[in-house]
Amino acid sequence: MGGNLPRTNESAEENHSSRSAKGNRYARRLLTEAANAAVKTKGSHWQVVFRRLLPRLGYQQAVWAVAHRLCRVVWKILHDKVRYVEQGVNRDPKARSNRARTLARALRQLGYSVELTPLTPAPAPTSP
Repeated sequence: MGGNLPRTNESAEENHSSRSAKGNRYARRLLTEAANAAVKTKGSHWQVVFRRLLPRLGYQQAVWAVAHRLCRVVWKILHDKVRYVEQGVNRDPKARSNRARTLARALRQLGYSVELTPLTPAPAPTSP
């Protein structure tokens, strides 16, 4: 899948080239098609990643970034023989509490009084 893995040609923290090679055209098309399907699947982890990258990168580059991550996941599954477990859109409770504290701190800096009380308890992570 060689062309999907970008190289880093850096020297003294100066980036000279970070373009991806052309690679195998069939693997590249397959990964891009899989990434397009993954980002359109409602409630998937890949859709969350895509939506986070979309404003900064644009559509094509965000899809390519998802294809790159898919390539790494496929390699990990095939090489290390690990199971893939879809994370979904639910964030872990620690990430939710960190986000709430960050937003509360931002509101306090704007001059608001904030008290964090969850409406519902955070969902516990489920193990397969």
